[in-house]
Amino acid sequence: MLAFYAYALAVLQGITELFPISSLGHVVIVPSLLHWTLDQHAPSFLPFVVVLHVGTAAALLIYFWRDWVFVVQGLAGSGGRDEVGEARRLLGLIVVATLPAVAIGFVAEKTVRSLFASPLVAALFLIINGVLLLLGDRLRRRGTRERGNRLGSLGSLGWRGALAVGFWQCTAFIPGISRSGAAMVGGLFAGLHHEDAAHFSFLIATPIIAGAAVLEVPKLLRLPGHGISALAIGAGLVAGVTAYLSVAFLMRYFRRHNFDNALMPFAIYCWLFGCVAALASWWG
Repeated sequence: MLAFYAYALAVLQGITELFPISSLGHVVIVPSLLHWTLDQHAPSFLPFVVVLHVGTAAALLIYFWRDWVFVVQGLAGSGGRDEVGEARRLLGLIVVATLPAVAIGFVAEKTVRSLFASPLVAALFLIINGVLLLLGDRLRRRGTRERGNRLGSLGSLGWRGALAVGFWQCTAFIPGISRSGAAMVGGLFAGLHHEDAAHFSFLIATPIIAGAAVLEVPKLLRLPGHGISALAIGAGLVAGVTAYLSVAFLMRYFRRHNFDNALMPFAIYCWLFGCVAALASWWG
């Protein structure tokens, strides 16, 4: 893989994995749209993408380090009784929200991605992703009316809400549907503010990405030629830095724009880029 493609994909991954605009959809669409000579079926490609995800996971761990230290201290029984209980409850919610993706991904992920991984289909699902984001904002408005303008914080999320977020997240196995976007919509459906829905989405991303890395990174390390691994590590660092900047921007954005149409700019982007990519794939 050329260094240009590797680092371009790293920047693309670092932005699109956390923004609700589908990293997988962009990885499918952008190389085709720009006519990159990139073999996405090569044995090294999937492990390479997973290394980029490791960079993203590291960025999330660094940004949300207080949450993870809080969870570890709770497991160790450190702190007051209420703090330990809250930390263990948060870990339980993360586990519950992660289980559907682990179970469904183990059974059907490769089949689903192979069926839908053409640039045209990914572009069409990117348009659908925009619709889902619009649906999330509608759900928030409805929840605001039903709760008398009292939406919940992450501390109010229950087990059923976390499980719903987990199932929403599974739609991202289809290229073009955003994992973070789907999880945010699930959080809004469960009655969270935009900021808390984004926060929980980023927390549950870490174990999923780490699990994929455990499976795929060893494959990359076993490939002949150390240059590929060195390039992947460098690209992973670039993806990590880009992801950290992305999550910092998004958390600041949702903190300052916790209103009904906060997801609308991302939905509009998905519609515009999806339409352009679909037309380009259709006529190309």
